[in-house]
Amino acid sequence: MNIDAVRALEPAFWRAPSAHNTQPWTLTYHHDHVDVGWDPARTLPESDSGARDLMLALGAFVECCLIACADAGLAIDYEPDPGAQRIGRLVAAGLPYETPYTIEDLFRRASHRGAYRPGPLDATLRSRITGLATAGHAALRYLPADTANPLARQADRHMFDNPSVVGELRAWLRLSAAHPDYRHDGLTATALGLTRVEANGLRLALAGYPALRRLGLPRLLAAQSGFDSAGELFVLVANPGEPIEAGRTLLRIWLELARRGHATHPLSQIIDSLTTRGVLADALGIADPATLLHIARVGRPAATPAPSYRRRTESSTRNKVRLTFGS
Repeated sequence: MNIDAVRALEPAFWRAPSAHNTQPWTLTYHHDHVDVGWDPARTLPESDSGARDLMLALGAFVECCLIACADAGLAIDYEPDPGAQRIGRLVAAGLPYETPYTIEDLFRRASHRGAYRPGPLDATLRSRITGLATAGHAALRYLPADTANPLARQADRHMFDNPSVVGELRAWLRLSAAHPDYRHDGLTATALGLTRVEANGLRLALAGYPALRRLGLPRLLAAQSGFDSAGELFVLVANPGEPIEAGRTLLRIWLELARRGHATHPLSQIIDSLTTRGVLADALGIADPATLLHIARVGRPAATPAPSYRRRTESSTRNKVRLTFGS
């Protein structure tokens, strides 16, 4: 294995998505393999107590690693090898990973929490991503986007009423460009679709959270969390015992959507709350709510999505692969 060549591709690996943009993954380099693990300090033990989002993110990270290596001509495979803060390893392979996606696709993918253009997914694209889910031993279910608004508000109220979860959220918010980690990780105001006034209001509200919580702050914040009804909802239904593979499948779905000008708006809080997860399962006719692993709004953004920053810059990858990176 050419360890130096793999290491040079880290900026592309880091384009994987993660809840709160915590980027929890770690790579530990050895002479003949690379361990893939996670940093406990970059997990969300309060809001993601079951580690569902963590494992999905690590699965997406693995897929990013394999796609980037394949695009760079490196023959690399992934072997599951669970251990202490480790999910597996990247190892040398006989041939590069077979995938239609490229490093350019990794940088094209974006989340967008703002407005979407009207209209559901076209039939061809829906068929394509449904097929990707099926190939990954999962399924996609669809709902109108406005179905999520009451569920999101209920889930947000539950979230904002939990001091531990709110404290965790505050730790990953980057509501001002003056924040020292603004261009490294976390959730910026622009990524959240907040205006400057809204960002300042949220910062002040959370600063006074202990007192304001008793005065109805959770209800007020939840009431502000709605979004327009454009786009569509998709729900990933998969074996909850195989979240790494589900995360890999989910990334392929996101990349396919991005190739066709679509972005996603993750709504994990709906699944994090047992109450709203149960309501969603009933609406979809799913007997076991635990199989609902991810929900997102999807569509064509009405404006250019805000960049999501990463701890690894893209400069070394830019030198290795000739392409123009997106946000």
